[in-house]
Amino acid sequence: MTPPAPFVIVVTGSECTGKTTLAAELAARLGAPCSEEFARRYVGRKGAPLGASDVEAIARGQIAGEDAALAAAARVVVKDTDLLSTVVYARHYYGCCPAWIERAARGRAGDLYLLLHPDVPWVADGPYRDRPAARTELHGLFEAALAEFGAKAIDILGDWGTRRARALAALRAWGQIQDSGASSGSGPTPCIPRG
Repeated sequence: MTPPAPFVIVVTGSECTGKTTLAAELAARLGAPCSEEFARRYVGRKGAPLGASDVEAIARGQIAGEDAALAAAARVVVKDTDLLSTVVYARHYYGCCPAWIERAARGRAGDLYLLLHPDVPWVADGPYRDRPAARTELHGLFEAALAEFGAKAIDILGDWGTRRARALAALRAWGQIQDSGASSGSGPTPCIPRG
C-alpha cells in the first residue's frame, strides 16, 4: 500500500512579511522538512536585479527544492513560498508568466496556504528587496492568485507573536498539530537549500 502524500503547508505573501522565519519555525515545531524560497538564493548568486529571462530558472530551482523537501517528508512538509510566488512576481514585474510555470503551480499547489499580511515593519532583507511601498499592492495580487488557483488560505496578520499563534491555531484546526502547544521538534529545522 502506498503511503498518503504529505500534507503541504505553504507560507506565502509579499516581501519581508516574515515568511522564511515562520516557515522554519513551523517546520521545527512539526518535525518536518522545509523547502526554501529559491529566488532568494538565485538573486544572491546572480548579484544583480532579476529580469524576465530569470523566471524559468527560478521556477526550475523552486521545483527542485520542493521535490527534495517532499522526498524527505513523512506526513507533512512546509514550503517557504512555492511556484505561486513565481507566478505572482512574474505577472507583476514582467506582465506575464510562462504557461508551463502556471500549469505546474496549479498541479503542485499546497494543501494549505498561510498568507502573511504586510502589517509588520519592513526589515530590509538583501539588496534586491526594495519595494516596501508595494507590499500592500503585492498582497492583493497574492490574494487574487490564491483565489484564482482555488487554494485554501488562512490570513496570518498581527505582530510576530500573534502571527505565530495564528499559524499554529490554523495547523491545529487542519489536524496537523494535536497537542496543546508543546514542541515536538528537537530544534530548528532549516529550510532545505537546493542548487
